[in-house]
Amino acid sequence: PDNFNFGFDVIDKYAEIDPEKIALIWTNDEDEKHTFTFSDVKKYSNKIANFFTKKGIKKGDKVLLVLKRHYQFWFSMLALNKLGAIAIPATSQLKEHDYEYRFKAAGISAIICTSEDGAANKVDEALKNYDGMKNKIIVGEERSGWRNFNEEYTLYSTHYNRTKESPCGNDTMLMYFTSGTSGYPKIAVHNYKYPLGHFH
Repeated sequence: PDNFNFGFDVIDKYAEIDPEKIALIWTNDEDEKHTFTFSDVKKYSNKIANFFTKKGIKKGDKVLLVLKRHYQFWFSMLALNKLGAIAIPATSQLKEHDYEYRFKAAGISAIICTSEDGAANKVDEALKNYDGMKNKIIVGEERSGWRNFNEEYTLYSTHYNRTKESPCGNDTMLMYFTSGTSGYPKIAVHNYKYPLGHFH
């Protein structure tokens, strides 16, 4: 349908039809394991959508996700999907100049970042040359000047309702920076009719 939105029409629908159906099994090298049902994913993504909204992240804002394979990545993607902010996934191996280029090229106003791999250090260095960042949120160890993702999102409601303003159709959903084998990376844009996309 013209108003298709993956978060509402797939994830939340599964949560309604079969809430205990397993949606995600996550583990890491330290043998930590989490199993999430579709009901869990709906609730966590709604909490995070409310958290992001309260911090001023809104429809059309560009949000860089540097979350490796933390399970918070999927919840954040769905939260952004529901509220209409544009998710820009990125590797934690970026250098300072890579961050600066992305911040300026896309006009990024928020970043959700892992505390691993020294990524937040590089972000803070890059921000010395960019003044458009309104929200810095970290997953993992606490860091001065950054909001603590794991502590803060739990404070918000599990309800996040679809409205007439909810993103769909030709609204931009995702942006990716290409590998940039020659010259600077280009931006690939995907809308809510995923997987259609174009470069610009």
